Amino acid sequence: MKDTIVFQSGPLAGQTLELTSEKLIFGRASTAHIAIVDGSVSSKHAELRREGGKWVFTDLGSTNGSFLNDNPLQTSALSHGDVVRMGVAAFIFHAAPAVETPIAGSPTAEVAQQPAPEKPKSSPPAPEFTPEAEELALVEKMRDFTVRIRTEVGKVIIGQHEVLDQILMCILANGHALLIGLPGMAKTLTVKTIAQVLNLQFKRVQFTPDLMPGDIIGTDVLETNKATGDKEFRFIKGPIFCNLLLADEINRTPPKTQAALLEAMQEKMVTAGNTSYKLAEPFFVLATQNPVEQEGTYPLPEAQLDRFMFNIWVDYPLPEEEEAVLKATTAGIRVDPQAVLTQEDVLQLQAVVRKVPVSDHVIKYVTRLVGSTRPSSPLAPELTKTYISTGAGPRAGQCLILAAKATAILEGRIHVSCADIRRSAPPVLRHRLMTNFAADSEGLSSVDIVKKLLELVPEPGDEAYPAAQPAAVKAKKK
Repeated sequence: MKDTIVFQSGPLAGQTLELTSEKLIFGRASTAHIAIVDGSVSSKHAELRREGGKWVFTDLGSTNGSFLNDNPLQTSALSHGDVVRMGVAAFIFHAAPAVETPIAGSPTAEVAQQPAPEKPKSSPPAPEFTPEAEELALVEKMRDFTVRIRTEVGKVIIGQHEVLDQILMCILANGHALLIGLPGMAKTLTVKTIAQVLNLQFKRVQFTPDLMPGDIIGTDVLETNKATGDKEFRFIKGPIFCNLLLADEINRTPPKTQAALLEAMQEKMVTAGNTSYKLAEPFFVLATQNPVEQEGTYPLPEAQLDRFMFNIWVDYPLPEEEEAVLKATTAGIRVDPQAVLTQEDVLQLQAVVRKVPVSDHVIKYVTRLVGSTRPSSPLAPELTKTYISTGAGPRAGQCLILAAKATAILEGRIHVSCADIRRSAPPVLRHRLMTNFAADSEGLSSVDIVKKLLELVPEPGDEAYPAAQPAAVKAKKK
C-alpha cells in the first residue's frame, strides 16, 4: 500500500491521491504537480518531498501561508492523520501501514497465525453508520451539489465563500444564523440567493422600532361568515410561515417583538391566542445586524443569542472581488441562479446529518474545548480566567458537533474529525463568550480568544482512555 492524501475541502475535495512521486508541488499555476485553482492558493504554494522515509511538507513562501493541524507551518514531517491546509484547500495525510512477511516455519510465522492481541487505541472508532442506499447516494452526490450551489450563488454573489459555506452548514444542521456586517455587504441578497438555489420559500421582515409580534406571527381577524351570518375569527398568517425567514436588522426592534421569534426558532411553531400553528419544514431564521451603529437599537439578550447556532461575520471583499462586484452591478446585467436542491433533499440531508457517527475522541475534544471557555472550570487555561467572564454552555457543544457533521456531509463524507470541529469553532463560540474589561482594554475580541484556545487545547491522548491502557501502565500508576 502507498501513502495517500485525501482532500477534505477546496476544489479537490473528496479526491484521494497516492504518493508515488518523490516530490510534489502544490499551487495555482498549471505547471504545479497538483493544481489547486483558487485565489487563496499561491502559484507555487508548497512542496511535499520524501526524505529519509518520511514525507516533509514545506511552504514555498506563499501569500496566505500553510497550516498543519491549524498551526502555522513552514517545514515539518507529516505523521498519520495530520491535516494540512493551504488557503481553502485542506488534506489529511494517511501513512500506509507497515507490513512484514514472515518466513514459513519460523517462530514469527507461527505467532503471525495467532490472533494479535488488541492494542490500546488513543482514538476509538466512531459507531458504525449504515445509511440506506438512497441516503448514501445523496451523501455521495452532495460533494457535486456543493460545487453546483457555490457556482449558482457565485453568479450573483462574488466572493464570500466562507459565509456561504457557514450558511449551508447551518441549514443542513437545522440551525439558525446571525449575520453581522456593515450595510452594503449583500447580506440580504446572499440569503435571498441561497433560498432560490435551495428552492426554499423566502420571506423578509424589516425590523423597526414600531414592529409588533403580530406583524411577524399573524393575527386573528373578526369576520362575518357569509353562509351563516355569524361573527367568527379567522387567523391570517404572518411572514413567519415560510421556509427561510430573513429578520433584517433584528436589533432594531424591541425585546417583545424579538421574543416572538423564540418559540418559532426552538419549537418550529407559533401561538396566536389559544391556538398553536405548526410551521412548515424546513424552517430557518437568518437574522442580520449592523455591528457599528448602536443608537436606537435593542441588543439581543444572551438567551436569544444562544438560540442562533452560528454568528457569521460578513467582512469586506478582497480588492479583486470588489472590482468584479463593481463591474457586474453597474452594467445592468441580471442573472437568475438555478435551483440545485429541493425542499425534500434538504429535509433528507438534515436527517442524514443526525445519523452521522462521531467518535468518543471527537466528543472528548469538544468537551475539552467548550470547558476551556468557562473561567470556573478545571479545564480552563489562564487565558480564559484572565479575559472571559462567562463561557459557553452545553448548547455550544451540541452546535459544534452538528456543524462538524454538516461539514462532512457537504464534502461527501460520513465521518467527522477534530479538524471539522476546529473549523466550526469561531462561528459557534463567537457570540457565546463574554469578554471582561481586561480583554476589552487590550483590544481582544471573543474570536481572538477562540483562536488562541484552539492552539492551547490539545486533542485527547492516551491518558484520556484509561480502559485502553496496558496493565503494566495501570500498575505503575498505582
